[in-house]
Amino acid sequence: MRTDRAAMTGRLAAAAVTAALLAGACSSGSGGGAGGTTTEPSRRAADPSPWETTAPAAVGLDAGKLARVAAQAEKGKSDCLAVVRHGRLAGEWNFGGDRDTRRPVWSVTKSFTSVLVGIAQDDGVLSLDDKAAKWIGEWKGTPAEAVTVRDLLSNDSGREWTFKTDYQELLAAQDRTKFAIGLRQQHEPGTVWAYNNSAIQTLQRVLREATGKDVSQYAEERIFVPLGMEDTTMSPDGAGNTQTFMGMNSTCRDLARFGQMMLDKGTWRGRRIVSADYVEAATGRSSTKLNAAYGYLWWLNRRGVVRGPVAATDLGGARSSAAARGQLVPGAPRRLYWALGLGNQLIQVDPVSKTVVVRIGATEPRPKPPTFGPAEAARVVTEAVVR
Repeated sequence: MRTDRAAMTGRLAAAAVTAALLAGACSSGSGGGAGGTTTEPSRRAADPSPWETTAPAAVGLDAGKLARVAAQAEKGKSDCLAVVRHGRLAGEWNFGGDRDTRRPVWSVTKSFTSVLVGIAQDDGVLSLDDKAAKWIGEWKGTPAEAVTVRDLLSNDSGREWTFKTDYQELLAAQDRTKFAIGLRQQHEPGTVWAYNNSAIQTLQRVLREATGKDVSQYAEERIFVPLGMEDTTMSPDGAGNTQTFMGMNSTCRDLARFGQMMLDKGTWRGRRIVSADYVEAATGRSSTKLNAAYGYLWWLNRRGVVRGPVAATDLGGARSSAAARGQLVPGAPRRLYWALGLGNQLIQVDPVSKTVVVRIGATEPRPKPPTFGPAEAARVVTEAVVR
């Protein structure tokens, strides 16, 4: 059954941004550096692979309708908006600073973590079906030994989740990886779905041990440098562990490169970054029957039971279930998918219309109208694409 667009989007957006805000609130105080706008020198000497810009009409976009979407983005407290179609930059707006100003993108970081896991699998150093305990020795011989890498990516690992552990104690921990690993196994893997920041942070240990490299170094070598993302950084916790559930700072142009790579099935201008098989597995279908709107740390527009962070958890206790049947954005194409973060930071990818939309804006715990989230970004596809 169709759900009311405003009600569905409002519930999910409120839950998502609450989760992300709480997850990011302490980052700047513990080495995260993700607490606000930064203008520190970037790695850019000159853009090694500049975007080809084009008029909207040249790539089948209605310029007037696109301008109206951009106006809504500006009213919705956006700092920047970028629209790419067929690999060409058809629209770019900077409302709060220049295009090279780095800003926190919060849980968009999770989707980068997903791709890093995919790259590691392509390299043959791990498999999604591997037990995470292969690299997390503390879990061997405990109920947590049943948890796979796939479970961690799907958010159905069954690792301990309460509002207090995930949004207070995790953030207070100097060593967030150690804290996350030390939580108990609350449920059998695959039986409940929860937007579990602590569980996702354990992927830092998995990636570091499997690849033999610091996660931020691995991201630099395998994503940021190849894509020319010279204004993007990952941040550490107080113990020096790269944060894999949040903490990235970036720009609209850099995020558009990442979105285009995903749209091009894992390639960037002819160079393979991650396998097409992994891109399809992560974004082409729901990773669990417990949440149609979730892939491997990516949000999907598939129909079915839709759950969002925190308020929509299955786990009961501090928060009750708010699951509903429908889509993340009712009426928008089912193949749309997003990387989403606090305050409606987003990368939207549409494999059908070959369109990427990126928005970075105000950090709000519960965005109030006017705002610019997935429903508004989807208008680029549903209204501005004319051929």
